[in-house]
Amino acid sequence: MAACYLLFLLMFIVAGASVEDHGKLSSHYYKSTCPKVLSIVETVVAAAIKKEPRMGASLLRLHFHDCFVNGCDGSILLDDNATFIGEKTALPNNNSVRGFDVVDDIKAKLEKACPGVVSCADILAIAARDSTVKLGGPSWKVELGRRDSTTASGADANKSIPAPNFNISALLSSFAAQGLSLKDLVALSGSHTIGQARCTTFRTHIYNDSNIDPSFAKSLQSKCPKSGNDDVPQPLDFESPTCFDNLYFHNLLKMKGLLRSDQELFNGTSADSWVSKYATNTSKFFKQFAKSMIKMGNIKPLTGSSGQIRTNCRKVN
Repeated sequence: MAACYLLFLLMFIVAGASVEDHGKLSSHYYKSTCPKVLSIVETVVAAAIKKEPRMGASLLRLHFHDCFVNGCDGSILLDDNATFIGEKTALPNNNSVRGFDVVDDIKAKLEKACPGVVSCADILAIAARDSTVKLGGPSWKVELGRRDSTTASGADANKSIPAPNFNISALLSSFAAQGLSLKDLVALSGSHTIGQARCTTFRTHIYNDSNIDPSFAKSLQSKCPKSGNDDVPQPLDFESPTCFDNLYFHNLLKMKGLLRSDQELFNGTSADSWVSKYATNTSKFFKQFAKSMIKMGNIKPLTGSSGQIRTNCRKVN
């Protein structure tokens, strides 16, 4: 992981990238009400990643899956109750999303330091940034001031979260529905430089698709048979699965994307040029990733008097 930190130092200039004004959200939102919020989140995230490096990818993914379902409102953290079937058990999330205990730990420490002030939605946004940095990726100023939803929808999660078998057209439509562009799609997909995916998510790609390196497919077939082993994970970036770098894009150039939706980004479409650019220039990837994360973090946030500040991220007050 030392190489990851060296890469981060080389790319640290990205942290100084300008941040656009996004209305009511502000990087200084908790300056007077909870001045230690950033250090508290960072400390817990760092400890969790030290214990299990994979947790960085899990925390980053929580923010993605939260924002893509009715905005960045912490709804993914809500347990099912008598009123609704939430997002945790939706098809893209069930037996897949993780990191809830880390979020609970962060929330407990924040409630002790500044009760009823920091939202669960903002915790996810900060933890995603800190996870990226801890694994060697870029930093950015996280805009804050989101409030938490009082409901969640498993049905909306099933409709809104892009699936691993999507082709480029479906991916573009899914991202466009969130106000995100082709450039955002490719840059944000670069988060697959860390983390793992289950056999069930890439089985179709390694057995049925032609746009995959044959030897790569064969090596995966030995671990992921046509039936069984559904939950056996494989790294999304087999080169450096716990280092946030640009090798994910190198893999796509070699037709070694784990998911169909990964390889669709380099498959003879307008996305190809962005993949090639990010594969040859880590700085450009890092800079765009930071910009796209800020943009994604501004998808329909609840502000003002909307929603609430949950005291327990798993349930409404």
